[in-house]
Amino acid sequence: MIKNPIQWPNGAKCACAITFDIDADSLIHISKPTDGHNRLYPISMGKYGPEVAIPRILETFKKLGIKQTFFAPGWVIEQYPQAMESIMEGGHEIAHHGYLHEDPTGHGPDEQRYWFERAIESHQKVLGQKPKGYRAPVYNVNPTVIDLLNEHDFLYESSLMGDDIPYILQSGQKKLVEMPVHWGNDDWPPFAHYPEIGYMMPVSSPSQGLDTFWQEFEAQYANNGFWMSIWHPFLTGRLARWHQVEKWLESTLENNNVWFATLSEIAQHVKKESEKENNLIRVDHLPYYQRPVKLNR
Repeated sequence: MIKNPIQWPNGAKCACAITFDIDADSLIHISKPTDGHNRLYPISMGKYGPEVAIPRILETFKKLGIKQTFFAPGWVIEQYPQAMESIMEGGHEIAHHGYLHEDPTGHGPDEQRYWFERAIESHQKVLGQKPKGYRAPVYNVNPTVIDLLNEHDFLYESSLMGDDIPYILQSGQKKLVEMPVHWGNDDWPPFAHYPEIGYMMPVSSPSQGLDTFWQEFEAQYANNGFWMSIWHPFLTGRLARWHQVEKWLESTLENNNVWFATLSEIAQHVKKESEKENNLIRVDHLPYYQRPVKLNR
């Protein structure tokens, strides 16, 4: 059912990545800039991510011997350096996720550049290295963002929804590996109830909410595909949900031929495959459109 499945290392039937967006309490500050600092409940809910959930998640990953990718806004990297250092010490990857979870499409080119590069500075200052990957807040990417990624030699981007498996984004002579996302693999719809920023989701039980992800995995595994979750520590990292995730991970690693890796590792493999003479990696050319699409009488 996948037209051109990618050949994964060591004959694995599916490449897998549990990715976390560590938004922490950046969401309340960006959405309520005048009084977000005084809203204690949403601040505490966000802080739960780096302070409570991240140690729990890292403990599981260490026990199971897997390395994964975390996306963090630059402000969160600066605000929670101990959590970031513990992620790095575990051999995991921290990728670019804006500065204060700002929507880049709401800014002009100059302001987009400012916040994009300020986030890179946060990575360099706290983590000592530049990020290789990027995921836009709320998945909102436009051509200016792609140009910035190419200018700064990023390896991959993870905000678009154009395929079931990784593919190549080509803009002019520049190429990025696209690690495609989808709301069906995002924990926001089943678990986020956040009235202060306009989300009034009916919160699912852990088993009901997570079952969607397991079904997505089963379809990808059956088709030699790519399964990636897009989760938030303050949502899926909560105790009852993470208890179920850990059990699923143990069973999946024991009973399936899967390759769990960081997105950088997977993207590097896809890039190498795309450079082979007989490569089957799909290429998506940007921009999609040169001008607005409108009806003329």
